Amino acid sequence: MGLYLLHLHLHGLFRGENLELGRDPDTGGQTTYVLELVRGLAARPELERVEVITRRIQERRVASDYGLVVESIGPRATIRRLPFGPKRYLRKELLWPHLDELADALAEDLLHQPRLPDWIHAHYADAGYVGALLHRRLGVPLVFTAHSLGREKRRRLIAAGLDPLQIEQQFAMERRIDAEELALAHCQLVVTSTEQEATGQYARYGHFHPELAQVIPPGVDALAFHPRPPPTAPGNEEQASDAADDAEDADVAALMAPFLREPERPPVLAICRADHRKNIPALIEVFGRSELLRRRHNLVLVLGCREDPRQLEKQQRELFQQVFERIDRFDLYGVVAYPKQHRRHQVPAIYRWAAQRRGVFVNPALTEPFGLTLLEAAACGLPLVATDDGGPRDILARCANGLLVDVSDLDALQEAVETAASDPVRWQQWSDRGIRAIRRHYTWDAHVSRYLAAAGAMAQAPLPLRLPLWFPRPAPSQLQASPLGECLLLLDLDGFEADTDVDGLDQLRRRMVEDPRFGIGLVSGRSFESVQRRAHDLQLIGITLWITESGTEIHTSEAGEWRHDATWRDQIGRRWNRQGVEDAMAALAPRLRLQGPAEQGAYKVSYHLQEPVQGLLPLVRQQLRSLRLAARPHLFRGWYLDVLPLTASKAEAMRYAALRWALPLNRILVAARQQGDGEVLRGLPLGVVPVNHDPELEALRGHRRIFFSSRPNLWGVLEGLEHHRLIGR
Repeated sequence: MGLYLLHLHLHGLFRGENLELGRDPDTGGQTTYVLELVRGLAARPELERVEVITRRIQERRVASDYGLVVESIGPRATIRRLPFGPKRYLRKELLWPHLDELADALAEDLLHQPRLPDWIHAHYADAGYVGALLHRRLGVPLVFTAHSLGREKRRRLIAAGLDPLQIEQQFAMERRIDAEELALAHCQLVVTSTEQEATGQYARYGHFHPELAQVIPPGVDALAFHPRPPPTAPGNEEQASDAADDAEDADVAALMAPFLREPERPPVLAICRADHRKNIPALIEVFGRSELLRRRHNLVLVLGCREDPRQLEKQQRELFQQVFERIDRFDLYGVVAYPKQHRRHQVPAIYRWAAQRRGVFVNPALTEPFGLTLLEAAACGLPLVATDDGGPRDILARCANGLLVDVSDLDALQEAVETAASDPVRWQQWSDRGIRAIRRHYTWDAHVSRYLAAAGAMAQAPLPLRLPLWFPRPAPSQLQASPLGECLLLLDLDGFEADTDVDGLDQLRRRMVEDPRFGIGLVSGRSFESVQRRAHDLQLIGITLWITESGTEIHTSEAGEWRHDATWRDQIGRRWNRQGVEDAMAALAPRLRLQGPAEQGAYKVSYHLQEPVQGLLPLVRQQLRSLRLAARPHLFRGWYLDVLPLTASKAEAMRYAALRWALPLNRILVAARQQGDGEVLRGLPLGVVPVNHDPELEALRGHRRIFFSSRPNLWGVLEGLEHHRLIGR
């Protein structure tokens, strides 16, 4: 059998043709990279099937293509769109609450396929989060490409003067960085575009292992991005090509005509999406204050496509406002073009149009992980001026076709642009060098070959012990003997005041007896023996699953006996270093105090906060990561902190049991009411939250699978059973 590869590309707008690049900050170079990589892979004989998983979007503001469930992009390549969250389009920062839903659905879907993928490649932090969960649950090797990293972006935004609180509110940066750390802790291969990206950006992450990184620069579509050939003599058979070039030139000229008084001037060209990180206002500032540039050149800004500015995202509206203000302040009308619309096929034509006029391409981004537009421009013969950061350093080192500059220094940026555009002899040298270097170093064939070699070796190697692997796929005999029941009520025993809710408890017992399909699962931070005694005191019956020690211990009822799940214990115990955790947490004393021996577990270190400390959880995470400990903190009720193995939690224990015993997650009802239980309620399981819940859970209100009851305690649970129609009224 050939290889079966699965790529996760979750945000933005993704389709096989006519990419809407630059439509918003989420549809940019990453989109092009994934599409070209998948097409390149599909052309290889080693591949049987390659699939891209993305989000299904159904709303009038976007094309109907994005609502198609399956789209073919080649003989062996498809895009498959799965719904998660609302049907409408969402920017990537709003997708975080819905990613567990996708991870749940995709895990169940893949287990029903004849074979699992040979590896999963996750693109960006959101896909990295989903990919890490799939690796946990299915044991499929994970490849991760961040494309841009949250720590680096936050550093650059702070350096640019943005307030850290504003950055967090706008970009959900903590969620993103946590997801990147999770992906790095689970992946077997990190594909980067540049050496600087690996050594200077990924290296700031606690779970990054340098030996897993492979630098594989992307390629350029040579059929689209190439220089314009010299004109042919009259009567030559290649005159048809000249006519096509003339038509292409006229097409671009029509885009620029509404803006430029002298369109034959050499253009200073920038092509990027409307994003503050791209630093376009600085380029306008430099152009506007340079008498030389205003007198000799035009400024051409291709900033994606836009219709009604009122429909743009807030940050895009702000950026365009800055663009228009600077154009007005320097009175650049007639020498600056900023077309509202362009089609994907016009982008190579714009590069060639600029090269014909001996222009230069400028990338003034504050941070640039790679810079695919630099390759495209160089392939078409344009010299470069680029930010001295990340990918441009590698590209200019190979191509020697322009200048690197500190774009935060406007004087330096101005001098670089003026210099690059001033000398015709040097311009021609840079143009020729760029074209040759792209053909030598940056082709998709070379990229795909190196990619398959690196990922193939990774997939064939045995998974090292530091990486989790949940369990082998269930045998048919196991599926027939599932102990959990046809439906499961998962009750967090620590969060319900069952002693004072006698009537609710009695009614719950009666309902369970009436419907033998149901089993009860008990969840608790306490030990199995302690929870058993508690369940006996409450006279709970029909218990089929016990998740105890905050999700680090699982017991099931098999043949009338309680059986400890050793497979789960073995998997979460990999890389667990209890003494290391205790030593790390000692640095946070006296804010944390170890609880008594009865509250500790083999894979759980429990603490009591001396006083509720806002912001303590990030400090704990940072401390664990700085020491490269495969552990995660879990705070509940504001006072209690458990440190668990990285792969363990109540939510993951529930999913492990469901997948192992083939119980669909949508046949589990999770009842929870206390702080810290939010992750158990997310995803595909049904949820019920009684009215007397902790305020933290309010953030989940509005999720379509979570019912907020109007009644307290166990009466709220009963109302949830009826709401979800798991038990008749």
